Amino acid sequence: MSGRPAILVTGGAGYIGSHCCRALDAAGYLPVTYDNLSTGHRSFVTGALVVGDIADKATLARVFTEHDIKAVMHFAASSLVGESVADPQKYYVNNLAGTLSLLASMREAGCHRLVFSSTGAVYGHADSKALREDYACAPINPYGASKWMIERVLTDYRAAYDFNSFALRYFNASGADPGGGIGEDRAVETHLIPRAMMALQGHVADFAVYGDDYQTPDGTAIRDYIHVTDLAAAHVLALKLLLEGHSGGAFNLGTGKGFSVREILAAIAAETGREVPHVVKPRRAGDPTYLVADASAAHATLGFRPADSDLKTVIRTAWAWHKKAHPLKNG
Repeated sequence: MSGRPAILVTGGAGYIGSHCCRALDAAGYLPVTYDNLSTGHRSFVTGALVVGDIADKATLARVFTEHDIKAVMHFAASSLVGESVADPQKYYVNNLAGTLSLLASMREAGCHRLVFSSTGAVYGHADSKALREDYACAPINPYGASKWMIERVLTDYRAAYDFNSFALRYFNASGADPGGGIGEDRAVETHLIPRAMMALQGHVADFAVYGDDYQTPDGTAIRDYIHVTDLAAAHVLALKLLLEGHSGGAFNLGTGKGFSVREILAAIAAETGREVPHVVKPRRAGDPTYLVADASAAHATLGFRPADSDLKTVIRTAWAWHKKAHPLKNG
């Protein structure tokens, strides 16, 4: 048996979860990935892997007992905004009901520490200022709504059950492991940076910019892009505080700087030497104009300081991963 504290990571075979498992391992913890592999990858797993669903309480009970789990990082969720608008039931079942199942299993096992993967989508439509945690949460799509509901649940659990948790509201996760071992790899890719790169490689024939009539300088939506390794580091910082007795809370994770869709495409062209082929289509339902984080609270409480989230590093590491994961079709 390892002498390292065991941390259960639901969704640990996915994009963000797998990077967090690597960060946990490097920090001296034993990551135990719990994933149904519906979208995750065995090859991304660091540490132990248990194949299971967060709705499966029997398997969860066994994992908590066999691995003496000290805390949980919870990433397992459906996470596509457009799909959530088309199929909200899937999102409330997978995200909200699934999390309630996980929380019940944690309480039964006597494990009362959770780092929850939340999202900037809880804010909904926002003005042009960087958002603080006290900005009113009014999600405009079922994905964001499901995450906001879970945050409310965690607030109630903290008060009633002495159940300590951090809800980390991160904005646009991006980039890839600098070593090139893991990155964004989904059967259906909807995120801007990987989809644009796949269009360059000939794997996406219908890449589109959705909306060029937003109230922004170039008409396209603006987002805050944070490198996935910085997200992973922040999760480890939150975990350490929980293990030291901190009660938790909700914190933004971002850079405080926003980039438009056109600015991202220009950065990709600068890195690759090729313009991204695209067409312009109408806005998608559920897409806000502007989402940029004020992460000063995370800086003060967690000691969170993004190290790899400058746009050049984000694009460089993402492109290195995509060249390895998706060989060129068109030259």
